[in-house]
Formats: sequence, structure tokens, C-alpha cells
Amino acid sequence: MSALGELRRLRSAKGGTTVASKAAKQEERAAYLFLLPWLAGLVLITAGPMAISFYISLTDYNLLQAPEFVGLQNYLDMLGDDRLQNSLRVTFVYVFVSVPIQLAAALAIAVLLNRGMKGLAFYRSVYYLPSLLGGSVAIAVLWRTLFGSDGIVNRGLAVLGVENAPSWVADPSTALGTLIILNVWTFGAPMVIFLAGLRQVPASLYEAASVDGAGRWRQFTRITLPVITPIIFFNVVLQIIHAFQAFTQAFIVSGGSGGPSDSTMFFTLYLYQTGFGNFQMGYASAMAWVLLIIIAAFTAINFWASRFWVFYDD
Repeated sequence: MSALGELRRLRSAKGGTTVASKAAKQEERAAYLFLLPWLAGLVLITAGPMAISFYISLTDYNLLQAPEFVGLQNYLDMLGDDRLQNSLRVTFVYVFVSVPIQLAAALAIAVLLNRGMKGLAFYRSVYYLPSLLGGSVAIAVLWRTLFGSDGIVNRGLAVLGVENAPSWVADPSTALGTLIILNVWTFGAPMVIFLAGLRQVPASLYEAASVDGAGRWRQFTRITLPVITPIIFFNVVLQIIHAFQAFTQAFIVSGGSGGPSDSTMFFTLYLYQTGFGNFQMGYASAMAWVLLIIIAAFTAINFWASRFWVFYDD
């Protein structure tokens, strides 16, 4: 009887294992079903086009004829392309000047709003609005009008007694500056993130510092900044990537030409002109991959450097 009972127990256990295995397979199929839209998007929208773009970057392709494989020739041609090197210089100046000023302005406004003023939700919405509109064509057109020869800026300077002010968007020495100001003006998104980080700083730290006689500036430099360094790091990475990808502002303000003497010829704008203006799609694809490498390199550098100045709870 004991042997018969043991046999029945083994059969029952085997049947239970089979049922559990079927249930696990059903859950696995359900998981893949729910993941299918994301997988389709990854293949059709991201990975697939990236693979095609990399292949095209190795060809001579004008959109009208079949691609002709040329290997690394497009990448080698960049070494002697003066306009490309100028576009890199303009883009680097734009990124490394506008991003620090933008983040400084965003942090300053966030600190002011964090003092618990009335109507905080209203002011937060008002300051965030430029981030929603700053990348639009309408704002770029408005910016071009504001800094034109007969724009509001020059009219205001005329009231103050400044005559013969230049057309800021048409002067090679000031055209890029107008775009930097536009990017700084769109500080709303990092400001909201800074404000959320400031709300997480424990009030007990400020109370202890006040008891020790620390003033507001010392509290800000010794408590606020170290505590929110992860937020600062996040905004730095995000805004650098966004600045490298800037296109609409330069295209509209310069009329698509890159401004006077290519002073606002961003890398993305030159890429657009090369691919869709000159029909050199192979060369433009190679430029796109160079931009990807540049952004990835700066992101990696930021992550490496973060170990020296970003402080976490642990």
C-alpha cells in the first residue's frame, strides 16, 4: 500500500508541475503580448531607422538614385569641411554659454518660489510657459521681430537715447547671442525640477544651521547645493542634450540660411541643409552619427565627473 501511495503522490506532483508550467507559459505569452507595441516601436521607429541610417552614412546617396557604397569616405570628408567645423564651433559656444546661464536662472527662480509665496501654482505655471512655447515656430518668428532693426528692443534703446542700434539678428557678432537669450528664456522646465528638489531638502538642516549662526548664503552653499546636486546633475545632462539638438530657433531666426556669415549655423541646421537642400543624404547621415557620438561622449563625461561632485543619501 505504501508503494501504491507513493506512486499516486508522484503522479499528482507531476500533474501539478505540468499545470504550473502551462500557467507560466500563458503568463509569458501575455507578457510578450503587452510588450509587442513597445517592441514594434523599438524595431520600426528606433532600431530599424538607426540601422538604415548607419548604412546610408557609408554610401553616396542623393535620394534620387540607388545608394553607392563608399565606405568611410563621408566621415573622412568631414575633416576638410570648413562649414561643418564652423557649425561645430557655433554649436559648442551655444551649448556651453546658454546652458549654464539657463540653469543658474532656473535655480534662482526656483529658490525664490520655494519661499512659500502666495499664488505659487500660478507663478510656477507662468514661468513654465516659455519652456512649452520656446521651441515653437511662432516664438522664433516673434524673436526675429523683437531683435530686428525696427524691433521692440531697438525702439526701447531709442527711448533711452541709443541711436543707430544694429539689427541684432542680422549682425554676425550678435546673432548667436539672440539665440542664446532665447534658450535662457526657456528655463521653465529645469526650474520646475529644481523646485521639486528644493521641496525635498529637510527643514531640520536649515534649523540646525540657523542655530549655529549660518546666514542664508552659507545655508544655500553648504546645505541646499550639496543636497540637490543629483537634481543639478539631471538638469545638466538633459539640457546639454537638448541644446545640441537645437534646430527650429536657428532655422527660423536666420531664415534657414544659418545667419550672417554662418554665425548661427548650428550643426543640426547644416545637417538639414546638407541632406534636404543639397540632397547629400549619405553625408548628412554620417553627420547625424557624429552628433550622436558627440552627445554620447558628453553624457559619458558628465556621468564620470558626477562621482566628484554629486552627493547621494548613501
